[in-house]
Amino acid sequence: MSAATVSITPVPAAEPVRSLTPYERLGGEQGVRRLVDRFYDLMELEPQYADLRAMHPTQMDETRDKLFWFLSGWLGGPDLYSPRFGHPRLRMRHFPYAIGTKERDEWMACMLQTLNELGLDADLQRQLHDAFAGTADWMRNKAEPGNMPAGNVVHA
Repeated sequence: MSAATVSITPVPAAEPVRSLTPYERLGGEQGVRRLVDRFYDLMELEPQYADLRAMHPTQMDETRDKLFWFLSGWLGGPDLYSPRFGHPRLRMRHFPYAIGTKERDEWMACMLQTLNELGLDADLQRQLHDAFAGTADWMRNKAEPGNMPAGNVVHA
């Protein structure tokens, strides 16, 4: 009886399927810029967002850029915000503004209109809506009867 030699050849592991980031699904830099610009265009044009617009500076170029830089990284693209300004500390940076339920809801209405107008696929739109809604709610910092914010109250 002769001994047989057995050779085992390992099967290469399948490459993991990488899902696209929201940044990529939006169309990268151009898609995020389009979202930001439409959001602020609506804020400036639509009367129902006048109170929200009044909370912003007269000249919005820097505001548009800051949101673009922040969203680029937040959505899974390049981190353009932190090298310029450090950690976003969103809630802290919004403390100077009294943000309650009304302000949150106006911001979300403007963002939802933006998302609807961009013609995104339903899954991406839902994902972005949920992420924006959670963040917008976290920004509330104004004491309101029966509806207190989750974090520190800075505006009584």
